[in-house]
Amino acid sequence: MACRKIMGNMLKEKLTAVLATRNQGKIKELEELLTAVQPDLKIIGLDRYPKIGDIPETGSTFEENARIKAVAVTHATGLLAVADDSGLVVPALNGEPGVYSARYAGPQATDEENNRKLLRRMQHLSGDERRASFVSVLYAFAPGGQNIEVRGEWTGTILKEPRGRDGFGYDPLFYDPEIGLTAAQMNPSQKNSRSHRGRALAELMKHWDEFLRRIADNVS
Repeated sequence: MACRKIMGNMLKEKLTAVLATRNQGKIKELEELLTAVQPDLKIIGLDRYPKIGDIPETGSTFEENARIKAVAVTHATGLLAVADDSGLVVPALNGEPGVYSARYAGPQATDEENNRKLLRRMQHLSGDERRASFVSVLYAFAPGGQNIEVRGEWTGTILKEPRGRDGFGYDPLFYDPEIGLTAAQMNPSQKNSRSHRGRALAELMKHWDEFLRRIADNVS
């Protein structure tokens, strides 16, 4: 009954989605992408809930970690949650850094430290061995248990030195050969139209209306 009341209020008011992250780069990207598709969607980040501590990402895949984060945030807030688990996958490094992308050089590693480690690990690689993919898994979870899971990938090459000042994470090293720029050299619209998150979101939006209907059916 309490769950039905929460979802009823959620649907009567402006729909709010909590992004299960405190990463300001992710929040900005996801807010731009989501509100471009659904302008009346109110987006808030996990920084609004300081009492929610770090959510242990104990999964071995992007899918598992996205589910863990979204479910934990919905249970803590009573709101719809959208979690993104994403990272860089380099096949020649057996998939590294993968789910450890944000903490590749250590638990509190900076983007620069992670990038330096990646360059060291790849210094002996050349040509096709430097191919990599950004992967994003988006998982949306509602208080009634309704959920959607989608995946997006963006393939490119890892350069031997950074280029560009925008973006975050591995963006200065990730080169898209189709347009001849790194992710850090692209403007937001360019990046969103090509990125792993943009592709995952496009897939999410294909199912979004049906997802909201399932939430409403559970309330009625």
